[in-house]
Amino acid sequence: MRIAAVDLVSNTCFPALAAEELGFYKAEGLDAHIELVPMLGATKALRNGAADALIAGSVHDLLTEFPRWKGAKLLVALSQGTPWLLVVRADLAAKRGDIGAVKGLRLTAAEGPDLALRQMLVEAKIDPNRDLQIVELPGAKARDVSFGVFAARALESGLVDGFWANAMGSETAVRRGVGKILVDVRRGDDPAEVRHFTFAGLATTEALIERDPECAAAAVRAIVRTQKALRDNPALAAEVGGRRFPADAAELISTVVERDLPFYDPVIYEEAVVGLNRFARSIGHLLSLVPYEQVVAVRFRNLWRGE
Repeated sequence: MRIAAVDLVSNTCFPALAAEELGFYKAEGLDAHIELVPMLGATKALRNGAADALIAGSVHDLLTEFPRWKGAKLLVALSQGTPWLLVVRADLAAKRGDIGAVKGLRLTAAEGPDLALRQMLVEAKIDPNRDLQIVELPGAKARDVSFGVFAARALESGLVDGFWANAMGSETAVRRGVGKILVDVRRGDDPAEVRHFTFAGLATTEALIERDPECAAAAVRAIVRTQKALRDNPALAAEVGGRRFPADAAELISTVVERDLPFYDPVIYEEAVVGLNRFARSIGHLLSLVPYEQVVAVRFRNLWRGE
């Protein structure tokens, strides 16, 4: 199984990478390998057959290639909730949760996650086109770039006043003393239910499910086993990070993964899909809401609880 990923240096999608490095795919009889594909190219790879499955840090991205979810299905959640944090310069006199403090700032976000940032701002009555700047960082779309860590370095260099990225980015900025967390929607800084905009998941095509359902089932079982292994022994994260991450990121991953353990839940909840579809509709990716069964490969949901 060829699995496409936008970013490997990620706490959000970490269980999928750990499943390869810790041997859980192999234990399920699955010859699976994760390949890095720049930005939204991963969804294109799934559509054109270059990949058999997709690690989606934001599952709403699938709608760019699979309108109304036709042709693709979510197999299992890698982690729950909208995974990005809003980080700003450490010297700003802004209190945690005060999203209005972004007015007049220069922020950056990756392609895909930027849609969630913009919608969060809109729902907070902030005009993302008038009240602040959201800029693209030169070089951010390169194949080997982890956006969160890249953005933290841009903040340190003074290129931006803040960024919207995963916890690897926020942890990097905070530890270097150059940034502080302004908004973490999964932990309560949550204007307008932003935590339900999207989540990280493993997806595949309906064609693969029909052609080889055991392959899809094996991938689900491997993710479920990996999440349990990480909950039981968070120190495994350091082993995986040491093999696959740059040295600076490898030093952070155990701390970040241990903090994220409550979110490593494989269940795709109906509430999450309702929120996902509402968000997709708000940004123009859906014209109307679609049923849970059209989004999720429900035939495998008994595997989420190890049944």
